[in-house]
Amino acid sequence: MSKGREEMSGLDQPTEELANRRLGNKQTASLESQRRSLLQSLKRRGISERVVNAMGNVRREDFVPHTWRDYAYHDEPLPIGNGQTISAPHMVAMMCDLLSVQPSSKVLEVGTGSGYHAAVLAQLVGDGIVYTIERFERLAQEARKRVPSNVVVKTGDGSLGHAEKAPFDRILVSCSAPDIPPPLLAQLISGGRLIIPLGRELQELYLVCKNHEIIKEAHGAVAFVLLVGDYGFDEASDDGRASRFRF
Repeated sequence: MSKGREEMSGLDQPTEELANRRLGNKQTASLESQRRSLLQSLKRRGISERVVNAMGNVRREDFVPHTWRDYAYHDEPLPIGNGQTISAPHMVAMMCDLLSVQPSSKVLEVGTGSGYHAAVLAQLVGDGIVYTIERFERLAQEARKRVPSNVVVKTGDGSLGHAEKAPFDRILVSCSAPDIPPPLLAQLISGGRLIIPLGRELQELYLVCKNHEIIKEAHGAVAFVLLVGDYGFDEASDDGRASRFRF
C-alpha cells in the first residue's frame, strides 16, 4: 500500500519536475557507469589497486562545476574557475602512485584547486593528514566545503611550503615550477618523496627522492598550470597559460 501511495502521489506532480527527476536518475546512472569504466581504465594503465580504490571512494562530480558534472569521469582536465583546472584522473592516479603514500602519512599538496586531489590523498593517508595550499581564496573556500576532515586547506604562496607543519612525508605539487623550490626540499623528511612538474613551455614530471642525496626521476612530458610565487614564476609572466587545461 505504501508503494502504491508513493506512485499515486507522483502523478500529481508537475510534468516538468517528473521529467527532471527521471533525467537526473539517468544522469546518475550514466555517471556511475562512466566511473566504473574510468576505474577499469586506470587498472589497465597499471595503477595500483590501492590508488584505484582511493579514487573510487571520491566522487569527482562533487569537485567540478555543475555545468561540467556530466564530464566528471571523462579522463581529461576540466575548468574550475580562476584560470585553473582539475587534473585528468589518470594524472591524479599516476602522481599518487609515484608518491607511494602510506597510511598515517603527513602530506603537503601545493595547488588545491577544487580539492579533488587532496580528497584522494586523504583516502590514502587514512588517519594521517593532508595540508594543501591554494593561492586563490575563492577556490580555497570552495575546497574547504568539499574535502574530508583530515584535509586542511590554507591560502598562500605554495612555493614556500608550510613550515609551521613541516616536516612532511610526501609533497605533491600540481603546478609547474622553474625548479624545485628549496623550501619544499627543506620541509621533506629524509626518505621522503616529492612529485613536481618542472618547466614552462616544455614540462616534465619529476619524482624527487630525498635520502643522502637528492635523486630526480623523469616521468614524461606534461602540461600543467604554472606555479606562481617566490620560488615559482612571476604572475605577470604567466601570459594566460593558467587558463590552459593541464593533462
